[in-house]
Amino acid sequence: MSAILPTTKTDVQADAPLPAARRDIAPLLLVPALMLIMLPLVGSFPTWLTLTVAGLAMGMMIFIMASGLTLVFGLMSVLNFGHGAFVAVGAFNATLVLLPMRGWLEMDSLLINLGVLALAVALAMVVTGLLGWAFERIIVKPVYGQHLKQILITMGGMIVAEQLIHVIWGAETIALPLPTALRGAILMGDAAVEKYRLVAVVVGLVVFIAMFLVLNRTKVGLLVRAGVENGEMVEALGYRIRRLFVAVFAAGSALAGLGGVMWGLYKETLTAAMGSEIMVMIFIVIIIGGLGSVGGCFIGALLMTLVANYTGFLAPKIALVSSIILMISVLLWRPAGLYSNSRS
Repeated sequence: MSAILPTTKTDVQADAPLPAARRDIAPLLLVPALMLIMLPLVGSFPTWLTLTVAGLAMGMMIFIMASGLTLVFGLMSVLNFGHGAFVAVGAFNATLVLLPMRGWLEMDSLLINLGVLALAVALAMVVTGLLGWAFERIIVKPVYGQHLKQILITMGGMIVAEQLIHVIWGAETIALPLPTALRGAILMGDAAVEKYRLVAVVVGLVVFIAMFLVLNRTKVGLLVRAGVENGEMVEALGYRIRRLFVAVFAAGSALAGLGGVMWGLYKETLTAAMGSEIMVMIFIVIIIGGLGSVGGCFIGALLMTLVANYTGFLAPKIALVSSIILMISVLLWRPAGLYSNSRS
């Protein structure tokens, strides 16, 4: 009879479950901590609530526009300075629905108003998604791995897009009033909170939760995250990572179109330069959150807009540079941003 070998320490260790990864919760506490710290400084709860909801709404819209860009950079290492073109194109394409159906938007019916907005958003996302696919195939594909050329050629693409908007829609500013049911404010005690800002908060949360579930609970999300970490290994396993690149680029462009529609309704005016004007805020958010991190982008967007609102109320003279001060402070604490690729 063969002897039974005793179980070795190595065998026990091999069968042991892997230790769970430590969750980095410090960045998650920044937004609630900032809100609580600002409450006594603002001094009035209604004013604080109004400032907070306005900041959250603006942050959600910027997150929607920035999330696709940060994912594209993390997965494809593409510096797409033309991302703002998708924001503007999405907003202007929405007018093809919103302006002819203005009578429907003037009805005092939330259901009808939201139905028209849903059609406009669907059109904007389809157009910008297809435009993103073509932009990646024609303009971005030849300059993979060449960051300087990427910056130059994508900025050129944005300039061309702005001029095409002038040709199609004209150079004049287009008024885009809010639907009747979303105008005005809701009273919460002594605080007045605008209805549209509450809608923006809800839409932003839905987009973030959907992205979180897709990236963490689906096979596509697993491949995206694996591609961010090590694209060559994913290709070696037999997956066509290039097709995934194109799909992510198109999805990021569609999200920019959604954000453009919401931003246009928030401002109630459209200009061809609206995309390039918002690109500075988008890049600040991406840098604060950490290149390639959707969660960091979400936190960074909320931090930036809340800081801007609070400083605009407490110290208006420094409000214009508050975003730069915030970015410098975060990078001094974490040079790679709140969540780098390795922590996203």
